[in-house]
Amino acid sequence: MALVALLIPCFVISFDVTHSCQNADNFVGASSPGDIVIGGLFAVHGKMLHPEEHPMRPVIQNCAGFEIQVFLQTLAMIHAIEMINNSTLLSGIILGYEIYDTCAEVTKAMGAALRFLAKFNASKDTVEYKCNYSDYIPRIKAVIGSSYSEIAMAVSRILNLQLIPLVSHASSAEILSDKIRFPSFLRTVPSDFYQTRGMVRLIHRSGWNWIGLIATDDDYGRSALESFGIQAMANKVCIAFKEMLPAYLSDGTINAKVNQALEKIVKETRLLEELKKVTFTDNEKEVHFDAKGDLNMGYDVLLWKEISGHMVITEIAEYDLQKDDFIFKDEEKEMEFLNFKKVKSTCSRKCRPGQMKKVSASPHTCCYECVNCPEDHYTNQTDMDYCFLCNNKTHWAPVNSTTCYKKTVEYLSWNDWFAILLIILSGLGVVLIFAISTIFTRNLDTPVVKASGGLTVCYVILLCHFFIFASTGFFIGEPREFKCKSRQAFFGISFALCISCILMKSLKILLAFSFDPKLQNFLKCLYKPIPIVVTCTGIQVVICTFWVIFRSPFVEQKFFIRRVIILECNEGSIVAFGVILSYIAALAFICFIFAFKGRKLPENYNEAKFITFGMLIYFIAWITFIPVYTTTFGKYRPAVEITVILISNYGILCCNFLPKCYIILYKQETNTKSAFLEIIYNYSSKSVGSLTVNQISSESNCTNPQYPITNSCCKSEKNPVNGNCHFEVSKHSLIREKVPPKNTAGPISRKRLSSI
Repeated sequence: MALVALLIPCFVISFDVTHSCQNADNFVGASSPGDIVIGGLFAVHGKMLHPEEHPMRPVIQNCAGFEIQVFLQTLAMIHAIEMINNSTLLSGIILGYEIYDTCAEVTKAMGAALRFLAKFNASKDTVEYKCNYSDYIPRIKAVIGSSYSEIAMAVSRILNLQLIPLVSHASSAEILSDKIRFPSFLRTVPSDFYQTRGMVRLIHRSGWNWIGLIATDDDYGRSALESFGIQAMANKVCIAFKEMLPAYLSDGTINAKVNQALEKIVKETRLLEELKKVTFTDNEKEVHFDAKGDLNMGYDVLLWKEISGHMVITEIAEYDLQKDDFIFKDEEKEMEFLNFKKVKSTCSRKCRPGQMKKVSASPHTCCYECVNCPEDHYTNQTDMDYCFLCNNKTHWAPVNSTTCYKKTVEYLSWNDWFAILLIILSGLGVVLIFAISTIFTRNLDTPVVKASGGLTVCYVILLCHFFIFASTGFFIGEPREFKCKSRQAFFGISFALCISCILMKSLKILLAFSFDPKLQNFLKCLYKPIPIVVTCTGIQVVICTFWVIFRSPFVEQKFFIRRVIILECNEGSIVAFGVILSYIAALAFICFIFAFKGRKLPENYNEAKFITFGMLIYFIAWITFIPVYTTTFGKYRPAVEITVILISNYGILCCNFLPKCYIILYKQETNTKSAFLEIIYNYSSKSVGSLTVNQISSESNCTNPQYPITNSCCKSEKNPVNGNCHFEVSKHSLIREKVPPKNTAGPISRKRLSSI
């Protein structure tokens, strides 16, 4: 302090507030000649006074607000230069200095910068303008300052003309690291980028997200504010308020290391390059300029604590720029740092996993509400901005979910209770088929079996029923490509063959007991059992073949149920599926018509009545199937078709074979040849008598003699049934019958039965 007391009187005249700038030399705050002159820019005064006279004139104004700390920095620079000159560090070289007071004002600093550009060994007020300054030797080789980034930006742009190094001990604006715009700027403090990053890291580690900012209203303050805002947003820290203060209230810090740089001076023209290579050690840490001209130094984290009414400042950590982390001296300091988390500075509580943030009416993103994720959405971390969507095809999630759950794949499996019931019913049908086959085989020569078309026809029909029951197995279990392609075709062909065989039986019965000559001749021409069965079944085979080739069924996944994937067979073509069912229905309808015509046959021989009932059951089942099948969704949709198949198959099987089995087992007295012949004889007698009465009535109505007979002799032609005689009359045909004796009806009927 003794040194300060001695030096202050020496310079108080230059920095006196009342002293005005009368000439250029008075503009200099302090100077000393030398072989190498170093410039200095310090804000010894905090502000520049505004002119009171009008109009204004372009003159350097007086300054006010003496800053003792900045003045001490000026003295420190002078002392450092004097110490170097009095040492052997630069043998034969005297360092000089030329220091100006910027008054924290860019305008005054620009005036000083113009004097720095003067040519070596020339007038201080002469600045030469040149297109190329490569051979230009400036009077000032380097400049120390300024404390304000705003002044450093302006001065550095002027010094860029001659690449005069400007080394700042306090200007930390991030933009000064841009070597395109500020190629000759260096500084001994880190960039504000690291300062703001360290501040944001401290805030983030403390768990805070709701803070306020105070900055100076100048380029430095605005740049730092912008940098902090960007990094705060990246770390989800919200700025509750911003307060801008006048720039002259800020205060720089002392950190000049310029004297060490002088050791590397080799040539005056390469001073800037040599300054960039400067390396020295500070507290066992190597310090140097990086590619951006910034010093690789960190920051000290200081904690202000009030102890016994006094404010105590302690250093608890160091922020390392390269590691982007805090370094603690001991565990006690680290625990003290971690205690920051106990200080709550948040606008809203954290959202739990399964929730997301919903920004409220506040303009700040840190003020939000926590809402539960909707269905099929989830979050697995805290404070998520949005919920993730599950893959709706394969996964699902409930409300407020922290994860997605895999959907269950469902189909009509073998262990499903309904499938087991259907399998049991199909199995019972197979057992019934084998029981009927056994009964018919053991009673092969009985009239009932013979009247059913013989064992071969019965076996074919029973085999078709077996295939139909077996086809239900293709509808149960996990759908496969083979199952999907074969199940409808297998069922459709089997059902078509079964109905075709029953159709032939209906024709045969109708032919056996028809006494109408015209109908009998038509049925004789139509009755070709094997060709008709092959043709009717072959048409169905062709339809199924075209279906499988051109619009083949395939396995499909259905996702319309939230938690379930339905695995089912897509029929490929609904039209083809409808054609198969329609064709079977058409065969069944023809069979129903023929059977209905023979519904009044003898009781023991009346298959037509039961065929009619079987076809009615078929129609009722499949007509019901259409609306139920089209409105059913899910894994039980195949069960609907299985149920209809079982109903229709059981109906036809039972109506065709159970009455015959009942006669064979419990009405054996009627299952004899004599009993059948007696029943047929009685039925034939009634039928012939009824036909004779009708013919006589017809003859009596046709006695008008005005129709001449073309042939006077009866051109008789014996009818195999009743010996009718036909007469041909002009334009009309009259049928006159010889009524046979009563005892001839029985033998004729027996002859017809034996022939059929």
